[in-house]
Amino acid sequence: MLEIFYPKRMAESAYRIDYQKLYDEGYRGIIFDIDNTLVAHGADADQRAKDLFKRLKKIGFRMCLISNNKEARVKRFNKDINVNYIYNARKPLKDNYIMATHLMKTKIDNTVFIGDQLFTDVWGANRVGMMTYLVKPIGPKEEIQIVFKRYLERIVLYFYRRNLKKQRNR
Repeated sequence: MLEIFYPKRMAESAYRIDYQKLYDEGYRGIIFDIDNTLVAHGADADQRAKDLFKRLKKIGFRMCLISNNKEARVKRFNKDINVNYIYNARKPLKDNYIMATHLMKTKIDNTVFIGDQLFTDVWGANRVGMMTYLVKPIGPKEEIQIVFKRYLERIVLYFYRRNLKKQRNR
């Protein structure tokens, strides 16, 4: 029952994922959440984010930002990154995950979604059958509804980790 919320993979940070390995595995598109995935909530793209996108473009990835935020916030973050983006995405609804693959000219099965929330980011991407990465949130500042969801996420992650342990022991 909880499996729909389980990420396919987890990482400490979006900055610690082996992107070359993903490319070698056949992935060609990456969809990123912004707030608390790439930068602290509400922050502009910092040098680390700019360097990451530059490196990903050099590897050959196509990228898209997907955010439930307003256009002004997403556009401001994207100013120096210059990739496709979707704002007011209404995650976890499926439509904009699919739209992102169209914008990048990729397919569901060769696209990865990277985000910090189970109940929006991961759930939405899982619903369309996309590879998902859950990363730890970057900063402590979050809106109150997200703080509440973090408590529920801990429960889901407990069962996720227990399930992984059982699979390894088989």
